[in-house]
Amino acid sequence: MSEELFIPKLGQTVEEVVLINWLVKDGSQVDFGDPVLEVETDKAVFNVDANAKGFVHFGPFQAGDTVPVLTVVATIGKAGEGFLPSKNTMVGDEPEKTQPAKPEAVPASPLGGTASPVPGGEKVFASPRARKLAEARNVDLSLIQASGGGGVRVVEQDVIDYLARVPKASPIAAKLASNVGLALSGVHGTGPLGQITRADVEMVIRERLAASGPVELSFSSAAPLAAHVPVCERQPLRSVRRLIFDRMSASVHETARVTLVTEADATDLVAAREALKKSKSSDWGFTPGYNDLIGLIAARTIKSFPYMNARLSLDGKEIHILQDVNLGVAVDTTRGLVVPVIRQADQMSLEAFGRQFRSLVERAQAGHPAPDDLQGGTFTITNLGSFDVDAFTPVINLPEVAILGVGRIHDKVIALEGKVQVRKLVTLSLVFDHRLVDGAPAARFLQTIKMTIEDAKSVDW
Repeated sequence: MSEELFIPKLGQTVEEVVLINWLVKDGSQVDFGDPVLEVETDKAVFNVDANAKGFVHFGPFQAGDTVPVLTVVATIGKAGEGFLPSKNTMVGDEPEKTQPAKPEAVPASPLGGTASPVPGGEKVFASPRARKLAEARNVDLSLIQASGGGGVRVVEQDVIDYLARVPKASPIAAKLASNVGLALSGVHGTGPLGQITRADVEMVIRERLAASGPVELSFSSAAPLAAHVPVCERQPLRSVRRLIFDRMSASVHETARVTLVTEADATDLVAAREALKKSKSSDWGFTPGYNDLIGLIAARTIKSFPYMNARLSLDGKEIHILQDVNLGVAVDTTRGLVVPVIRQADQMSLEAFGRQFRSLVERAQAGHPAPDDLQGGTFTITNLGSFDVDAFTPVINLPEVAILGVGRIHDKVIALEGKVQVRKLVTLSLVFDHRLVDGAPAARFLQTIKMTIEDAKSVDW
């Protein structure tokens, strides 16, 4: 019997992957653990390894296809037998084993079963088996045509019939369609077994926007300028670029951003780094950089200002102060911007911080981070100083409450203690969500970071 090879779960937030490349030929012999194909998530590239010994037979997928996780993409069995999956090519479509439903505190129906309130204030009567299946498949009982009890009671077969009529969609596609008010019945699925993917939903959205005609512009010519410019290259918006697109758009539209800017005298910080470079580089095996020093300062400062280590609850009713300080440090890679997360950074020494940071960056730049390397952050810093940028306004990395931008360290003539001196200055930009943090508390946090940088010689690295 053939063994099914499916796309495994690659982190809690990964719902679909892009097939990058098959690493073996269709029909070739593989052993358990041999790499079979490369897939790309919105964070990194991963190998999918053979889970059996035999001959691999590819499913109907090609490089560039977007495939939901748990999709069967190949089978491993005898030579020449071809792709032989079970009836369902989605592992997640297999019937779930559910525990007996707990008694619900809802009115009993005279027709049998229980009643649930619906938005209109009426009751939906359903049998226990129908209710259990609806809950397992996240189906709103008020949308189902009832056939039991003279047409007023939903039975299990009604739920089954409803599921058969409703197009299947990946979770991210369903969420996107819901956000824009798009009925999935109008979307053609191109995924396995006709499943609707995010790309399918986006295609319909683009088609409807195009059909609505050009948008009027506020300047003299209302003609769509892009129509007269030839396209020299088309790049799919996916993977890391898609993640950046989604998160940055959400951050801009969902936060009340305020930016505070200050200059810090980094003369002591530069001197501290030079001293550490001479005394520790040989023992540590690396030279501490400014991301290490400023990152550690920020992490330790956050511990004294817990309101900067917070996020909004999913229902929007609470502010959650987080226990651990997990510092994200933005890193530029060939695949785009990624943010490796240093967990419990405030409790580390500079040496431990630097080692962890370099290990994360190495995996990220190679395109093979662990699934949890790039998630779970509670505060982010981003440094563009190496590109001669003095100051900038970074975008908050949701669901975090703030982000710290660091500019270049450069010589500047200033008046200090009544004398004209040349000092090392760095510009810090703190962007925060004013819905969760007020200006004065955020300013105190930034001021403390500034003061610590200016007194770096006293820091216990």
